[in-house]
Order: sequence, then structure tokens, then C-alpha cells
Amino acid sequence: MSKIRITAHIAIDETELEETFVLASGPGGQNVNKVSSAVQLRFNAAFCRSLPEPVRFRLMTLAGNKLTKDGVIVLTGRQYRDQARNRADVREKLLELIRAAAVEPKKRRATKPSRTAKEKRLQRKKKHAELKRARSKPRGD
Repeated sequence: MSKIRITAHIAIDETELEETFVLASGPGGQNVNKVSSAVQLRFNAAFCRSLPEPVRFRLMTLAGNKLTKDGVIVLTGRQYRDQARNRADVREKLLELIRAAAVEPKKRRATKPSRTAKEKRLQRKKKHAELKRARSKPRGD
């Protein structure tokens, strides 16, 4: 069992990745009809015990439409003509996704706008309202 190192603290087991090879569309001529060069990588994020829980939840959120209802991330690689490059490409996509999930977002600190900022905003609103009013048709009294 070999481990794939993602960050200094996170590594996933290679057995957790499931790869299937399918026929790809696009460039390749006759070869595209004969060789299964596209790669479909499946990674069960919901049951991956090598990922810390907060990272797992962020990963599932970041995956978006690549995530199935069962918590499996499905990535497809068909950019290149040969299987090895597509396989490396799709694995790198997964690693980048996990690296992005490993970064803990900064906590937001609530702040109040300054008095100057409030006054500037109100001045801009008044100026914009005046501009709109000037554009309107004059009313006949």
C-alpha cells in the first residue's frame, strides 16, 4: 500500500482511488475508437478516514457538482491522447482539490463602517438621485 502525500499532515492511501478507463471523444483519429484513453477517477470522500473531518467537509463542499449523493467525487480526464497523461492529470486535479480543502478559511471579523465612509456613501446616493431626477421629464404644472 503506497500513500499519496498531499500536504505535510495529509496523505491518502492509493487503494482509496478507483480508476476506470473509458473511450474518449475528440482528437486521436482511428485510435480514439480503439483505445480507452479517458480516465474516470472515483474517490469516496464521505468515508475517507485519512482526511481530517473539517478537511473532508470542506472537500465535499468544494467538489460541487463533481460530488454524488453517496459522497463520491467523480473526476474525468480526457484532455490528452494517452492514458498515462490523462491518469496523471486527473490525479493532480484531485490533489489540488484536497489541498484547497486543507486550507482553513480565515474567520471573519465583524467591523462597522467609519463615520466618513457612511457620509461618503450618503453623498454618492444623493448625487446619484439628483442625476436620475435631472434625467426625468419635467412635469407640466
